[in-house]
Amino acid sequence: MGATTLLEVLVWLGTITFAVAGGLQAVERRFDLVGVLVLSAVTAVGGGSVRDVIGGRIPPPALTNEPLLWAVAATAVLVAFLHHHVPTGRTLYVFDTASLGLFAVLGAETGVALGFGFWGTVFAGTVSGVGGGIVRDVLCGEVPGVLYRSGDFYASAAGFGAGAVHLLSGPLGTDAALLVGTLLVVAVRVGSRLAGLRLPVPRPSGGPGPGADAP
Repeated sequence: MGATTLLEVLVWLGTITFAVAGGLQAVERRFDLVGVLVLSAVTAVGGGSVRDVIGGRIPPPALTNEPLLWAVAATAVLVAFLHHHVPTGRTLYVFDTASLGLFAVLGAETGVALGFGFWGTVFAGTVSGVGGGIVRDVLCGEVPGVLYRSGDFYASAAGFGAGAVHLLSGPLGTDAALLVGTLLVVAVRVGSRLAGLRLPVPRPSGGPGPGADAP
C-alpha cells in the first residue's frame, strides 16, 4: 500500500474512531441528539484541524471533505441510537486509545513532511492526538484530562508515537514508521494503565489539583 493511500485510510479510521469516542462521551453525559452530533464532530475533526493549521493547510481538508463529514454525522447517529448494545465505558477507552494513536502519527507525518525537527514533530503529533479530546472535555464542562490525567499516559503516549515516526521514517519508510508509531502509542497507554504508572504531580500546599480524584 502506498504512503498516500495509507494516510487516507488512517485519516478515515482516526476520524471515525474519534467520532465514536466523542459520541459515547456525549451519551454518558446524557446529551440529546444534537449534543451527540456536535461532540462527535468536534472530537473527530478538532485534532486533525489543529494538525492541518500547524502544517499551513487552511482551510483544514477535513472541513471540505463532505464524504468524511457525512460519515462522522452517520457515526454520531448510530452511536446515539445503538450505544445500549455495547459496554460504554470500556468501548470509549478502546476507541479513544485507537484514535489517539492514529491522530498522533498523522500529526507526526505532517511534521516530517514539512521538515520539522524531532521536537517539532513530537509537538505536531501530540497536539493532533489530544486536540479533539481537549475540545470534547471543554464542551463537557471538564478540565481537559490531558492536563492532569493519572492512571495512564495519554499526551505522553502520543508524544512517544510521534517521536518514533520522526526517528523511523528515514530508516524504515513512511508506512512502517506510521504502523510502529501507532502501536507504540497504544502500547504505552494501555501498558501504563495496566502497570498503574503515572507522571509526577506537584502538590501545592493549598490542596489537591483538579485531577486528584481522576481514575
